[in-house]
Amino acid sequence: MPVPLHPRRLRERGFNPAALLARCVAQERGGRFDAGLLERVRDTPSQTGLDRRARRANVRGAFRVRAGGRAASVVWLVDDVVTTGSTLAEAARALRRAGAREVVAICIARTPEAR
Repeated sequence: MPVPLHPRRLRERGFNPAALLARCVAQERGGRFDAGLLERVRDTPSQTGLDRRARRANVRGAFRVRAGGRAASVVWLVDDVVTTGSTLAEAARALRRAGAREVVAICIARTPEAR
């Protein structure tokens, strides 16, 4: 499943890069693509220029599993770019609260970590 964008950001951009990647991963690996279970509930500012501590604080509580939703036992969580892993960690936390036993993070690019 993709790391979701906030609805405002999705409207601005017109697409979610992580969703495009997650769909390809699911097709290639024979998995189920689910872009509707996890949602971004806080419109967080850009992480650009933030250090590790600020990034963690910026995304704290930003994700939840939709009401009544239940995560699969193993979830592959896909994002396009990772720097510190704060977004993936926070999204994984929400998935584990919803029943995921294991969350595997998949990303396409890694940027140098902000200092």
